[in-house]
Amino acid sequence: MGIVSNITDKYQSCIDECNRCAQACYECFRACLSESNVEDRINCISTLIECAKMCELSSMLMSIDAKSSKEHCKLCADVCARCAKECNMFPDDHCTKCADECRRCTNECMQMNNM
Repeated sequence: MGIVSNITDKYQSCIDECNRCAQACYECFRACLSESNVEDRINCISTLIECAKMCELSSMLMSIDAKSSKEHCKLCADVCARCAKECNMFPDDHCTKCADECRRCTNECMQMNNM
């Protein structure tokens, strides 16, 4: 399933989920900025960016088969779980969908520690 080799095949589902989660966080970030209560969302907005960047870094580390991939994915899972909790504080569709994506990424990253 790798693009140029199969060395990262064992990580592919986690790479894909991290990429999806990062995209969801960026989309939710943009949508939150347009909400009327943006002041109430400052912590959530900050967490969205942290989560997106953690997911991007996890994806990159897995793509190069880095030795720290598993440890980083554990940290990424923690940030994704925190992001899901923040997003759940708001009833908007974009927040609900982002929280769902963050939970899926949390689960996928936790599976990395079982490899």
